[in-house]
Amino acid sequence: MFTKITHEQMIYLWNMLTLIFFSQLSMVALYALALSQFPEQWWTCTICFGLPFIYIAIQNIYIDHDIMHGATFPPFDCQKYITHPFADFLSLPWEEFLLEHQRHHASTQDLLKQGEFGWDPEEFQYWMLEWTWRLSYEEEKKDPNKKKYPWPIHPYGLFLTGALVPVIHFFGLNDTGALFALEWWMHFPDAGTGGKCNKAFWNKYLPQRIKHNTFVACVWGYVWLMGTFPLGRPLSEGWRFMLTVSVCARIGFGLAWMFITNFTHSHAWNHFLSTDPDRSWPLLMNVMAYALGGKHRWNEMLFHDLHHAFPSAVGTLSQRGRFHGWKKVYDAAVEILHKGLWQHNGDEKTEMQKTQEKRSLLMKTARKSEVLASQKK
Repeated sequence: MFTKITHEQMIYLWNMLTLIFFSQLSMVALYALALSQFPEQWWTCTICFGLPFIYIAIQNIYIDHDIMHGATFPPFDCQKYITHPFADFLSLPWEEFLLEHQRHHASTQDLLKQGEFGWDPEEFQYWMLEWTWRLSYEEEKKDPNKKKYPWPIHPYGLFLTGALVPVIHFFGLNDTGALFALEWWMHFPDAGTGGKCNKAFWNKYLPQRIKHNTFVACVWGYVWLMGTFPLGRPLSEGWRFMLTVSVCARIGFGLAWMFITNFTHSHAWNHFLSTDPDRSWPLLMNVMAYALGGKHRWNEMLFHDLHHAFPSAVGTLSQRGRFHGWKKVYDAAVEILHKGLWQHNGDEKTEMQKTQEKRSLLMKTARKSEVLASQKK
């Protein structure tokens, strides 16, 4: 769990990202070819293109996340432009993608105490799902006798703002989206002395933003052109094809970020994990695992608290699973949780610590039962 990633593994990760990018370009071309041959079968062609494209977009985010926690610098400088061009029409350059994610980890070490150590760029996504929990929590502190909910989250929160979470991700309020890029640019870089413009803005950040988004524009220009002459349409109608491709991409990128950001940092999900759902809900957990690309990626959802405790030393659980197998990583993560992620200093345990202790006890007990059963056989 704590071994350093090797040079060969770094190359492998960047090669996989490159493969994903060229696969996306090829899928767009094949989609245009299919529509040109079967124009009357729009829905059939779109579904056959859309489902794999959504899936590969999910893998795009996972490989990006794996790379930024261990293989930060690409072997070739041009590869930093292909990390997420299909996510939106405007996005953060790779360098700033790294910076905002590092700030996310620096400010939020306990999954359920977002922004504990400063501004977290992803706080708005948490707020959409967690704001009513904070209100109900304050109410319960004032009146301890007040009836508590099964999970410490107000049920109306999931219907009021929680239902809007997929919408904000679809429109780009996530790490690779346009709305998120605008939010980050309004906060970074910090103002210089006396409120003046940061000197690095003009000679560093603005040029890299222009270069990155020029490349993104070229990629979407390619998509636009694929939807014109190959389909017998005029240049002015390329938006019709481009819009379909963008919708599929947004669904995939949005789903990936919903799991990595909203699920893993929610009270409801962490309380669900404390019931050891691997044993009580095995079918559900297996289906969700394979929907995201395999159990090594699902480990990231199960042990995101471990990832936040050791973002550099351990990196991502999905990255570890790529090279060491999901089961070894799963067992090691259970053992680390059982030992405890944080050193007790006499303060009252946080809710995250309480759920971790309950969960690790159940998982360790289940593990011992499995070992004893195998020995008897």
